Amino acid sequence: MSPALAMWKRCEGLPFGREVFSRIICWKAPYFGSIRPRFEEFRPGYARVSMRKRRAVTNHIGTVHAIAMCNLAELAAGTMTEITIPPSMRWLPKGMAVEYLRKAESDVEAHASVGAVAEGPGREVPVTVEVKDRAGETVCRAVITMWVSPRRKA
Repeated sequence: MSPALAMWKRCEGLPFGREVFSRIICWKAPYFGSIRPRFEEFRPGYARVSMRKRRAVTNHIGTVHAIAMCNLAELAAGTMTEITIPPSMRWLPKGMAVEYLRKAESDVEAHASVGAVAEGPGREVPVTVEVKDRAGETVCRAVITMWVSPRRKA
């Protein structure tokens, strides 16, 4: 089991455990702290991470900024990939294709999913992320291409 998944399992049932887990992830990767994410579900093959609509993540028309949603999508995809791939593999984001489908006028949550990833040679693995508003409407869709390859032997 990956260290991130083990930490999630320790935290998720505790009072404020999800908030603690989210802060730990942002401590490890500080840029994600700018959106103040909250992990809601986290398991191999799937992650759901939310973000509140607040002034710091809005644009000039008062909706959630497109890049804030990209940040949320990359966080959900990356952390989910970390706990999905075999321990002998590593990952790096290689690219992102994004569609902005409608204005995000409320809190949003990213739903990242990927199928099983087996050991093997380096390859591209597409991770699908849908960012949904409070009404459950998809406001943004992203496909994040992860480069998954064997870890170097020490």
